[in-house]
Amino acid sequence: MDKLSRKNMIFVSLMLFSMFFGAGNLIFPPFLGQSSGILTWISMAGFITSAIGLPILAVAAVSKTGGLYNLAKKVHPFFGFTFTIIIYLAIGPFLGIPRAGSLAFEMGIYPFLSDGLKSNGYVLLLYTLIYFSIAFWLSLTPSKLVDRFGKILTPILLMLISIVFISSLFTPVGKFSMPTEEYAKNPFFKGFLEGYMTMDAIAALNFGIVIAVTLKRMGVRKEEEIVSHSIKAGLIAGFFLLVVYAMLAYLGAVSQVKFGEATNGAVALTNMVLYLFGKPGAILLGVIFSLACLTTSVGLITSCSEYFTSLNSKVSYKTWVIILSVSSMTLANMGLTKILKISVPILTAIYPMAITLILLSFTNKFLKDKSNVYLFSIISVSIISVTKSLEQFGLKLDFMTNLFKYLPFYSIGLEWITPAITGAIIGFVFSSNKIEEMEYDSNYV
Repeated sequence: MDKLSRKNMIFVSLMLFSMFFGAGNLIFPPFLGQSSGILTWISMAGFITSAIGLPILAVAAVSKTGGLYNLAKKVHPFFGFTFTIIIYLAIGPFLGIPRAGSLAFEMGIYPFLSDGLKSNGYVLLLYTLIYFSIAFWLSLTPSKLVDRFGKILTPILLMLISIVFISSLFTPVGKFSMPTEEYAKNPFFKGFLEGYMTMDAIAALNFGIVIAVTLKRMGVRKEEEIVSHSIKAGLIAGFFLLVVYAMLAYLGAVSQVKFGEATNGAVALTNMVLYLFGKPGAILLGVIFSLACLTTSVGLITSCSEYFTSLNSKVSYKTWVIILSVSSMTLANMGLTKILKISVPILTAIYPMAITLILLSFTNKFLKDKSNVYLFSIISVSIISVTKSLEQFGLKLDFMTNLFKYLPFYSIGLEWITPAITGAIIGFVFSSNKIEEMEYDSNYV
């Protein structure tokens, strides 16, 4: 069988949706809606471009090139190996998975605890032990992810979010407010930056391997069909993300007038749910956050285990699942604040490079796979992103930072875009001149 039925295609897409949709994806849209008010849908257009568009492109890029390593090695084989390892470790056991487990505790359990238990570290330890035991069990059988995620967990998650949204329509809360100053100035680009910060494009680079393996297990053998089905799954998952993001943004937008300006999207969403459902709403919200975090954690454990098994077949998939589950549980007990403090600088360093690779992969026909285009572009981007990362870790690099201020899009945190384009152009010119020199030397001989 080389093609999936429509039904199975939907289930694979829902599985991919569930792996993308973590707690961070629950938090950003409500805060965007609250902050942008009457400009919500303009802001959402920017958010959708980066929070949905980039991950779909990442799935397509990984599928077309046959994996993240094949994409990254276009820069250089050593870079390909190193960057791929860093991506899997960063979005997996070192940051992404522990953050999901810790955030699930913060939103799903912590609000119900007494003041005495809130300061007791053993509560977090017990919760993460249970949480990662479930994640471990689900990750052991990746062949069942479509059934468990696509057919059960994701529909439940979508139903719960829909219940909150529909309830808000029958119990009007308020009208859209005026936007904050940042959103009033440039709502589209502010929304784009918020979506950019979901970091789903990096996760998509990991999830590509899970989709490919799942499709093979379902009988899709031809490489071109795997690529085609992977892209379709990304597009359908993107549609579900679009619907959910729109509902969440609406909830945030109508909450501002009644509840005032919340400090973050979690608070805005909590205010809405408690208003609509009273105290039982806290349980509903806890279940939503726990499901969102759990499915993302399982997706990351599975994709990382699949990848590391492919590197060294002597270490079994099950062993990697154990290693990643235990290490993630250990790091999750650092607490969300400490994890975020470490994760932000690391993601700042690698995310622009990841996006640059994704976008360059779609220029291959024009660039004819010229490695210098990738090399010069990545070097240019890395100078910006690594410098910013080091500064976030506390290293003072004022001279470099002052230079970056002159780059376009600096004010919205996208100053790496111009160096990326410039580097690609230089690499293209350099490669073209080199080819002309070789042809000249050949003719001369």
